[in-house]
Order: sequence, then C-alpha cells, then structure tokens
Amino acid sequence: MILSPFEWTIAKRYMLPGRGEAFIALVAGISLIAVMLGVAALVIVMSVMNGFRAELFDKIVGLNGHAVVQSYGGRMDNWREVLDVVKSTPGVTRASPLIEQPLMASYNGRVDLIFARGNIQEDINRIGPKVKMGSLADLQPESGNVAIGSQLASNLGVRVGESITIINPQGQSTPFGTVPRSISYRVAAIFEIGVFDFDERFVVMPIKDAQSLLLWGDSAGMIEVQVTDPDRVGAIMAPVAQKLSGQATLIDWKTMNASLFEALVVERVAMFVVLSIIVLVAVFNILSSLIMLVRAKTRDIAILRTMGATRRSLLKVFVTIGFVIGALGTAAGLVLGFVFLFFRQSVLRGIEFVTGQNLWDPSIRFLTELPSRSDPVEITVICLMALLFSFLATLYPALKAASTDPVQVLRYE
Repeated sequence: MILSPFEWTIAKRYMLPGRGEAFIALVAGISLIAVMLGVAALVIVMSVMNGFRAELFDKIVGLNGHAVVQSYGGRMDNWREVLDVVKSTPGVTRASPLIEQPLMASYNGRVDLIFARGNIQEDINRIGPKVKMGSLADLQPESGNVAIGSQLASNLGVRVGESITIINPQGQSTPFGTVPRSISYRVAAIFEIGVFDFDERFVVMPIKDAQSLLLWGDSAGMIEVQVTDPDRVGAIMAPVAQKLSGQATLIDWKTMNASLFEALVVERVAMFVVLSIIVLVAVFNILSSLIMLVRAKTRDIAILRTMGATRRSLLKVFVTIGFVIGALGTAAGLVLGFVFLFFRQSVLRGIEFVTGQNLWDPSIRFLTELPSRSDPVEITVICLMALLFSFLATLYPALKAASTDPVQVLRYE
C-alpha cells in the first residue's frame, strides 16, 4: 500500500476541493467531524467508566482492605490467634484487627446514624492524606478524640475541637433494664475519603476506645486483610478459609461490592458497543463521500487509465483518500477527548450552571468528583477500530473506481 509519487499526487489533488466540488468537500468534512466526535465520545466515556471502577476500588478497598475475616457472632474473642493465622498466609501483605459497629451520634440536638470504626494506630495514620481539618496526631488510645467524615460533620454542624456524643444502645444492664451508653468525644480531625457513604457515616477512633465504648473488653470485630494481588484474593485466602472453617467467615472485596462492580462492567460493555455503532455510522459518511467523488471523477479516472494508470494505482489512491479522512478524524477525536477529560470538572460545572441542575450528586454517584482514568490498551483498540472501519468503508468506492472501463466512459462523454 506504499504510494508512488504519481499516486500520492493524484490522492492529494482529490483530497483538496476543486472548482464545482464544494459539496463533495463538505460531505468529506462532515465525515471527518463525525469520526472525530465518535472517537472522542468513546475515549471520554470509556475513560470515565474506567475512572469510576478505579476510584471506587482505590477508595472502598483502600479503606476496607481486600478481605475481612469475621466471626459468626460479629465479635471475635480469639482475634490474636486468627491474626497469626492470617499473617502467616503467603500472599498476605497486611492484616490488622478492626471494629466497625453501627451506633448513633448527637450534637446540639442533631442525631445521625454512624459507623464507629476502631483501628490500630497504623491504620488510622493511613487516612492522614485525606484529612481536611485538624490532625490525627491527637487520636491516641484513651485520649477521647475521634476523626469524622466531612459530610457527617456537615450534617451535625460540628467543627474541629467540639465534642459529639456517641450512643451505644447496648449499654449496661440494670434492674430497670438496659441503659444506653453515652460517651462524649472531641473531634480532632475531619477527613474526606471521596466516597459519599464513608464521609457521611464513619467515625474513626483507636481500637481500645471502640472496645471501651462497646464494652467488648479485648475483643475485635474482624480482621482486615490486604493481599499482593486483589484479583486473586479468593485463591490467596483459600487456606485461611479452610483453617478457620466453622470459626469465622471470609468475605473478600468482590463479594462485598459484587453488585456495584458487576453493574459497572455491564454498563461499560454496553456503552462501548453503543458508541462503536456511532463510529460505524460516522464512517458511512466516508463511504458516501467517496462514492460521490468517484462519480464526479469518472471522466478523470478514464483519462488516467488511458494514460497508463493501473487498476491497482487507482485502488490505492481512493483507499488512501478515505483512510486519511478516517485517520485525521481519529487523531482529532483523541485530542478532543483528552482535552475534554482534562477540563471535565469545569465542563460539568458549566453545564450545571447553564441547566440549573445538579448533575453530580455525591449521594447518588458515590464519588465527590467525576473520575477519569485512560487505559492505553483501550485507547489503542478504539483507534485501531476507527481506522479499520475507515479502511473497510473505502473498499467499495475504490474497487468501483479501479473497475472503470475507460472505453465506455470516453465513448459516452
């Protein structure tokens, strides 16, 4: 398919609009724009879908670990023995005790549901980069300090340095019944994970304080586990599940978030297929513009044939014309797509300002910002697909041009 200087000269001549060919040039320009928009739409949507999955995985799994080992009763008294079993398993990079219990919090008459989360100091320090106000340095055992999510702080109207009351309904038993246990904690830090549900519900405290609040003594709620390969978490944790069979249950991130991630996979595939059809429709414009060009240049083609141009040369000329239109549209689509992704938050805010609608509600979308993460392999597949469609669209008009009979054309023209 390498063009000779003669073939390249003819191709360039036909790609540039001539006298009386404005309509053909317009159709070719529309073809280029259509391919550009189709490729840009694919790049934008697939990058956003990948961003959704990556951000949800990083934030949800990053905070909760790749798997948890939990006792059947919800309270693990022998957590130290279980922790040793988990840590000795090949492929496990980190394991630590955790308490996570639904309770109530109140401040100045406002009450909200929370999840009291008791962590060891190492795990508490991991949310340090997410702290928006205050400091985690004050979250020491028995200090009476906690860190809360930004949305929970907004709901309760509490600021750093003020105190909230956490209520444990399962308090101490008295002759008059169970008295709820209420303890006041000072808010030392406010964090923002980026997942709305976490920022709205989580109250993080040292695990000793959580044990004291729940009257659990030295018990833990579960063991949080991280492994070397999250996609193989089931195989890595299989020996743990066998050793602890009948004592505890193992739940990995795939099970905990199965419906969410499966929905993202289905939506991602569906969007790719639908937007691929848009690119396919766009290359039909290339087909129509080439057919019009061949019809307009029938006499020129006949003259070229009489001057010695081969069928192969004409085939290469018209394939090149259509392919160049598709390639330029693909390149422009990549540029447009990446520019849109770079300014996606500004574009989103602009659309919200114009329409007056909140298009990105974190309580529905889980994430506080529109995510994006481009996959080089997917981008390559999109480009190759657009170029392949463009090439296939050129075959019929190119074959039609190559099969032109110069005798018949010149006889009647």
